[in-house]
Amino acid sequence: MERCAWAKSDLDKQYHDQEWGKPHHEDAALFELLILETMQAGLSWSTILAKRENYRAALEGFDPVKIQYYDQTKIEELLLNPGLVRNKLKMYSIPKNAAAFLAVQKEYGSFDAYLWSFVGYQTIVNFYEEGEKTPIKTALSEKIAKDMKKKGFSFVGPVTCYAFLQAAGLVNDHESTCQFK
Repeated sequence: MERCAWAKSDLDKQYHDQEWGKPHHEDAALFELLILETMQAGLSWSTILAKRENYRAALEGFDPVKIQYYDQTKIEELLLNPGLVRNKLKMYSIPKNAAAFLAVQKEYGSFDAYLWSFVGYQTIVNFYEEGEKTPIKTALSEKIAKDMKKKGFSFVGPVTCYAFLQAAGLVNDHESTCQFK
């Protein structure tokens, strides 16, 4: 079975085959991916995928309404959880991003409407040869990162934003030989 070269482990393959590059339009799924991508900054995606279920349990199913109220006590509790990435700055970004996410939902009707408006509601399909480097950021991810930061999000730099766009299917970067493109 031909896949993108980065999908090596069983967990990576499952994620690649079922989620990556496929358009996500449910706000709950977009919020989960956003939080996971912010946790991934500086780490491998495989590390985060292995911890995904731990995040679901610790963050109450990625419920932004509940998460926005996480206080220092709750953050300190999360920082003690060995099933999570225990980076203090990243952990404090979670409730901040939940509040910003909810504000965007209120302003645009949904986070989906906000996010997909940047790509004209159409997935951008790129074609890369096997092993060819995909970009780590683009003018689009720089634009979205800048706008998200203005709206109160944190840990959403252009590189994290580009990974999020790939994960959420706004950008499809499957290699040309991948059967899932």
